Amino acid sequence: MTTVAEAPATRGTRGVARGGLANMAGSALAGGTGVVVTWVVARTLGAEQAGAFFAATAAFVLVGGLAKLGTQTGLVYWPARLRATGRDHLLGPCLRTALVPVLVVAVLLGAALFLAAAPIARLTAADSPHVLAEHTTGLRILAVFLPLQALTDALLTATRGYRAMRPTVTLDRILRSTLQLLCVGAAGVAALWTGASLPAFAFAWAVPYLPVAILAAVSLRRIYLAGKPERFRSRRSERLDLRRDFWRFTGPRALASVAQLALQRVDVLLVAALGGLAPAAVYAVAGRFVVLIQFANQGISQSVQPRLAEALAVGDRDTANHLYRTATGWLVLVTWPINLLVILFAPLYLGLFGAHYRTGTPVVVVLACAMLVATGCGMVDMVLAMAGRTSWNLYNVLLALVVTAGLDVLLIPRYGALGAAIGLACALVVNNLLPLVQVARAARLHPFGRGTLAAGALSVACFGVLPRLVTAVTGTGTTGLVLATVPAVAAFAAGAWLLRGHLALDAFKPRKLMSRRTG
Repeated sequence: MTTVAEAPATRGTRGVARGGLANMAGSALAGGTGVVVTWVVARTLGAEQAGAFFAATAAFVLVGGLAKLGTQTGLVYWPARLRATGRDHLLGPCLRTALVPVLVVAVLLGAALFLAAAPIARLTAADSPHVLAEHTTGLRILAVFLPLQALTDALLTATRGYRAMRPTVTLDRILRSTLQLLCVGAAGVAALWTGASLPAFAFAWAVPYLPVAILAAVSLRRIYLAGKPERFRSRRSERLDLRRDFWRFTGPRALASVAQLALQRVDVLLVAALGGLAPAAVYAVAGRFVVLIQFANQGISQSVQPRLAEALAVGDRDTANHLYRTATGWLVLVTWPINLLVILFAPLYLGLFGAHYRTGTPVVVVLACAMLVATGCGMVDMVLAMAGRTSWNLYNVLLALVVTAGLDVLLIPRYGALGAAIGLACALVVNNLLPLVQVARAARLHPFGRGTLAAGALSVACFGVLPRLVTAVTGTGTTGLVLATVPAVAAFAAGAWLLRGHLALDAFKPRKLMSRRTG
C-alpha cells in the first residue's frame, strides 16, 4: 500500500477548515450571546440608559483598539514569517517587541479614559442630563478593565501566529462571551429588586476580561515553550532589525485598526451626540447582527491568516489564491443566508427588543445589503495586510472613515439612525471594493472562484427569491415567514450538498489517507 500525499493547497485548505470550523462555531456562540446581552440591556434599561451603555462600550472598544497598536496583524504576520523562513529563534524577541508596548499603552489609555469620562458623557448624553452621572461612572468602570481587554486580544493573536486556534475559540469566543451573558443576566435579574443601574451592567459586561486575560497568558506561555528552539540565542543585531521591521510593518496597521474600529463604533457615538441616546439605542440594536457577520468573518480569516502569510512569504501565489477563494466561498455560504434572513425577519427580530425598536427596520435593510457586498469580497483587508501592504490598508480605512463621518454629520440630524446606517454602508462598500482592486493588481489575488459564485447564487436563490415567492401567497406575518423559511433551509442544504465539490466542503471531512494498491 502506498500513501498518496495531498497537494499543498489541499493540505492548507484542510487546516483552514479545521481551525475555521471551530472558530466559526465559537463565533456563532459569541454572536448569539452578544445578541442576548443586547436584548437584556435593551429590555432592562430604558431607551436612554441603554443608549448610554452602548455609547460607553463603543468608546471602550475604540480606545482598546488604539491600545493594541495594530498587533492583531503583526503578531500573526511575523511569527508565521519567521517560521516559514527558518528564524524560529527570533520568536521570543518578536513577542516581547509587541506585547510590552501594548501593556504600557493600554494602562496609559485606560487612565486617560478614566479621567475623560465626564467630558465624554456630556458629549454623548447632552440631551439627557439625568443619565450623566451613571454614564460617567459606567465609563470609568470600563476604563479600569481596558488594559485587560487590550492585552487579552494581543495574547490570543500571538497564539494564532502559532496556528493555534483553540485558545481564541475557548477563551474569547466561548468563555468570555458566556461569562458576559451570565454576568449581565445576573445584573438584569438583580435589577428586578434593586432597580436598573448602568454602572452595574458596565461592570458585569467588563469583568470577564480578568480571568480570560490570565488564561490567555498561560496559553501563550505554554505554546511558546513547546516550540522554543534549544541552544540557539539570537544576536543583538537580529533583535534590533526585528524590532525595526516589526514596527515598520505594524505602525500603519495600528492606525488602520483604530480607524477600522472607528468605522464599527464611532457611528453609535455620533448618533448619541447628534441624534440623542434613544436613537443611538435603536441603531445599536438594529445593527447588532453586523457583529455576528463580523464574527463569522473573523472565524474564517483568523484561520486563513497564518497560512496565507506563510504562502506569500515564500512567493507561493497559487496556494494563496486557493486559500483566499476557498475561504471567501465559505464566508459567503455562511453569511449571505444570515443577511437575507435578517432582511426578511427585520420587523419581527426588532420587536423582540421592544416595540420602539421596530423603527430600525430600514437600518437593518441598508446594513444587510452593505454586508452582502463586504462579505462577497472576502477577508480582503486581511489579505492586503498579509501581502505586506499595510500602508495601503491604512489609506483605505481612513478614506472609509472620512466617508462615514462626513455622511453621518450630514444625515444623522435629519434621518437619525437611518442616516448613520447610510454612512456606514457607503464606508463598507469603499473599504472593500478599493482593496479588492489593490489586491488584484499588486498581489494578483482575487476571491471570485467557483466556490464564491456557487455560494452566492445558492444563497440568493434559497433565501432571497424563494421566501419572497412563498410570502406572496402566505403573507408576511409570523406564520408566513416561518412557512417561507422551512423550504428555503431545505433547498439550501440540498444545494450545498450537490455543490459540495465547487464549495470545497470535503475539506471539513475527517482526514483520511488515500491509498492505492500496487502490484
